[in-house]
Amino acid sequence: MPLLLVDDDHDIRSLLADLLALDGYQVDQAENGKVALEKLKTQHYSLILLDIMMPVMDGIETLQEIRRHYDTPVLMLTARGDDLDRIQGLELGADDYLAKPFNDRELVARIKAILRRTEAVQKSDGSMVHSEHIIDCDGLLLNKSTKQVSYNGEFIDLTSAEVGCLEMLFVNLNMVVSKDAMSVKVLGKKLSPFDRSIDVHMSNLRKKLPERSNGKPWFKTLRGRGYVMLSSAYESKMTESVEEALLAGNAGGGNPMILKEKINWWWGFEDKN
Repeated sequence: MPLLLVDDDHDIRSLLADLLALDGYQVDQAENGKVALEKLKTQHYSLILLDIMMPVMDGIETLQEIRRHYDTPVLMLTARGDDLDRIQGLELGADDYLAKPFNDRELVARIKAILRRTEAVQKSDGSMVHSEHIIDCDGLLLNKSTKQVSYNGEFIDLTSAEVGCLEMLFVNLNMVVSKDAMSVKVLGKKLSPFDRSIDVHMSNLRKKLPERSNGKPWFKTLRGRGYVMLSSAYESKMTESVEEALLAGNAGGGNPMILKEKINWWWGFEDKN
């Protein structure tokens, strides 16, 4: 399985190449972004390991060029404390990041997690897929076999991490999905303090999904709790329930505690960021 390692430090490249070879990966090397882009013109890679701080063409600029032409998964290698670089990288379409210095086994684990998410797409031959592999939420379709997402017949270009987040919302439709659970399932790591990876992936997903037919957002954010995707049928049911509670309350026939609970629960879903 060919990987492309892009780092200006020759010693680090050699060390990581030897390490990954022990796990059966074939590693091609590039000393800067410009060389990496030239290699991508002639070679397909399963994943790109991309350092940020490099001469000639840094990692952020290189990632921008990669995303203009390729959908190859990218794992950013960053220096500790470079929060802005990490966030910018994720916003530009990086699948994950790892701060230096890192544990060797964590690097391998991150690589395997990304490859697991993208393996189905890379193996897809475009053949017909049985309906049990398709998840549908009001016309937004996710193919669990190929990891492709479409709406009204138009495919939506998403990164593997974005597809993973969306699939978790689909599988847990009308239920809250915590950021911690999403980070473990999608990124293969526990959510650490000040880690905004999931926030950035979800923000990108929100921007990429087309407008919903009912004009409402595809998913909502609950501060301190996570995310929820509501089907239009469920949302209508809850709206009716709240309206009934309000009418009952106005008429004096409703339990005030139940009324307050219903209203707080429902409007909690409107808290977006």
